[in-house]
Amino acid sequence: MCGIVGFVGQAPAMAPLLDALKRLEYRGYDSAGIATLERGRLARRRAVGKLKNLESKLAYEPLVGCIGIGHTRWATHGRPNEKNAHPHAVDGVAVVHNGIIENHRELRKELKSNGARFTTDTDTEVIAHLVSQQLNKGYEPIEAVRAMLPRLQGTFALAFLFEGYEDLLIGARKGSPLAVGYGTGEMYLGSDAIALAPLTRSINYLEDGDITVITRQRIEFLNAEGGRVQRSPAKIANTDVSVQKGGYRHFMAKEIHEQPRVVGQTIAQYVDVGSAAIKMAEDLSAGFRDVNRVSITACGTAFYAGLIARYWFERYAGLAVEIDVASEFRYRNVTFAPGSLAIFISQSGETADTLASLEFARAQGQRVVSVLNVASSTMARASQIVLPTLAGPEIGVASTKAFTCQLATLACLAIAAGRGRGVLSADDEISLVRALGDVPRYMTSALELEPKIHQLASRIAASRNALFIGRGTNYPLALEGALKLKEITYIHAEGYAAGELKHGPIALIDRDLPVIVIAPSDVMFEKTMSNMQEVIAREGRTILITDRNGASLAPPGSWATLVLPDMPTLAAPLVFALPLQLLAYHTALLLGTDLDQPRNLAKSVTVE
Repeated sequence: MCGIVGFVGQAPAMAPLLDALKRLEYRGYDSAGIATLERGRLARRRAVGKLKNLESKLAYEPLVGCIGIGHTRWATHGRPNEKNAHPHAVDGVAVVHNGIIENHRELRKELKSNGARFTTDTDTEVIAHLVSQQLNKGYEPIEAVRAMLPRLQGTFALAFLFEGYEDLLIGARKGSPLAVGYGTGEMYLGSDAIALAPLTRSINYLEDGDITVITRQRIEFLNAEGGRVQRSPAKIANTDVSVQKGGYRHFMAKEIHEQPRVVGQTIAQYVDVGSAAIKMAEDLSAGFRDVNRVSITACGTAFYAGLIARYWFERYAGLAVEIDVASEFRYRNVTFAPGSLAIFISQSGETADTLASLEFARAQGQRVVSVLNVASSTMARASQIVLPTLAGPEIGVASTKAFTCQLATLACLAIAAGRGRGVLSADDEISLVRALGDVPRYMTSALELEPKIHQLASRIAASRNALFIGRGTNYPLALEGALKLKEITYIHAEGYAAGELKHGPIALIDRDLPVIVIAPSDVMFEKTMSNMQEVIAREGRTILITDRNGASLAPPGSWATLVLPDMPTLAAPLVFALPLQLLAYHTALLLGTDLDQPRNLAKSVTVE
């Protein structure tokens, strides 16, 4: 969520810090700030709102120090205002923080009783006071940080800057991601590889409990016990190239249109084209013979991908599937049966609740498989098997290409499970693999509906509510369509199983309520059409999303119909996701909302 950057070098730190913060805007934030050392003294600039406000302030009051830290804040404790913006500074120590200090109230009370004066409403300020307390006892900065960290309960990624130490940054990590980057005569610190990509190609991720000591010439690591440890740097791919808008107005638009390519790439890495067979890790495919139950855990859009995958695992592999929202899973008294496989899905691989759930499952002796878009993430390092999606960096907060790449990966996994368990024959596998192979072509056809969807968006934009309905795999797709609409348009939207319409939601139907009906011509089509007719009979405004065959069979009376090519059942959820994304995008475009950075939302949810 919050973004952290740090720089120590020979040139002024302001420009690289500001550039790195811009690359972290996608994470979501409501204020920003930078602190540097100037002649050994702390200097800070902070501003509320977008980075352009901080940039304007820096234009009038530049910072010239060659060492500094920066931060984009997503408010948790305390309102988004300048006094609560990071970096926080107390008696010569400045700190930036991503995470939540759960015992901050007790620490604040104790510190106040010892004479500390607080100037913010944040949990982070207690960290600066605790370090200052240790410095006043005569500790050097490294020892002061080490002595303070055990007092913090919760999660954190931290970066410290100290007056009088113009060649020293200290970072620490527990739960929240933090990376360091290597240069020549300069070193870097950041929340993720995207922040550091223009500065370096060589990075290292801190492990849980690590402290890192950074100077212009070297980076050292201390583990939780204080011992020096070796961490091997890794190379960053061409991340800096991938985060440009490429001529599109928004990252979200670019990422929607990238889907035929990136989904094709994701499918290709799991398919042997010559034999039309799934090629996954041999131990994974063979291991399905002994699996009798699958548990899937994820958050947000990734959870809806898991819901769709549940239908696939049940249908194609004959497996019982239990699925949980990660924030609920980790607090249930879950019992794992022998022969279970635990699957975790995350775009970033840093989602706090999903990561905690994964660690719990691993501690229970479960075999852990993660579907991730960031192969160097914390979840990847904690998993026994990682199934990468090849979506590339997804900058828009509302997930689009990551979702469909997750579906592509999970579809391949379900087919592998079906073959491994003997539920699918070789001919079945060939048929399903070919269906997936055609998905990019179907997606390209779906994108051709964009002009018509733009026209429809004006009808949605005039509404205060919307309802999405579907059956089978189209039910989770309805949930995802509703989520996309409310995320970026702020229109209240709900997704429902179409069969549940009569159990409450039908009371909402009137001529002002758009109802988006997701209905490819599958085995559930006729039943879904009956539900759609119930809406039309009550003057509800239906937008039917179907295929050519479905359009020929659908009853009259819809407000509008979006027609996709006929396609196999397995392909439909991946393809039908695109018109839902475009509908949300063009509605938000008409309403003038911040499409890539919707209010109150963060891309990478690294706090609970």
